[in-house]
Amino acid sequence: MYEKMKARVNWPITILLFIGLITVAFPLYMTIVIAFKQPSEMTNSISGILSLPAHWSLSNFAQAMELTDFWRSLGNSLLVTISTVVLCILLHSLMGFAVGRNKAHSKVYNLVYLFIVSGMFVPFAILMMPLAKQTAEMHLDNWAGVIILYVVFYMPMNLLLYTGYLVNIPIALEEAARVDGASTWRTFWKIIFPIMKPMHATVAVITALAVWNDVMTPLIIMSGKGSNTLPLAQLTFQTQFGTNYNLAFASYLLALIPIIIFYVICQKHIINGVVNGAVK
Repeated sequence: MYEKMKARVNWPITILLFIGLITVAFPLYMTIVIAFKQPSEMTNSISGILSLPAHWSLSNFAQAMELTDFWRSLGNSLLVTISTVVLCILLHSLMGFAVGRNKAHSKVYNLVYLFIVSGMFVPFAILMMPLAKQTAEMHLDNWAGVIILYVVFYMPMNLLLYTGYLVNIPIALEEAARVDGASTWRTFWKIIFPIMKPMHATVAVITALAVWNDVMTPLIIMSGKGSNTLPLAQLTFQTQFGTNYNLAFASYLLALIPIIIFYVICQKHIINGVVNGAVK
């Protein structure tokens, strides 16, 4: 029995997974341990840094929340992230349905698809300065402008995912709806949109992670406006209090918790959405 189990073990993959686990778990352990420690417990020795706190205290978190104006920054991040995710799911799924069902037999739709997807290869550094000037001239150097830019930035990837997932949905469902007198608009919202729920979850998590952790877009578009998202608040905090690692790691952990909760809620749909969305 033991020999059979031993023969089934794929050791190269097992070793890679173990290394990956250490790569993820060790920084997370360091973040949690340092965030709960007091500055007096930080020593120059490796054992002093890696050891558990002598007394688990939330004082670092309270001080970090005060210094980074946590609740206001959290509200701004939630506003931008939720608005972007909702708009991306509604608009990009509708676009994916229109393009995905027509690009196979229409050169125009195929060109539109290739044009939009090619946007994934345009680096943000090239667009940064023109976008800052254009949004300022259009009076969109605010949260609305940032949200619009996010919806456009993540359109190529989301369109790729939605059109790929659409291949797994039989056209017979739409044909049956047309026989019953349903319009294309009604068919999409009543039949296709609910079926794409796993892909909605995948798009939501990928988009939310990107928006939540982004620093450059709000920094460039809203420079000097005085409104911060959590990453921007942490950037300012790190500049001012970069040597206070206990407070810095506490602020990082505070910013990490909401997106982890969101991921845990949606994780059961993600694998199914990614696998099916990869089919072309």
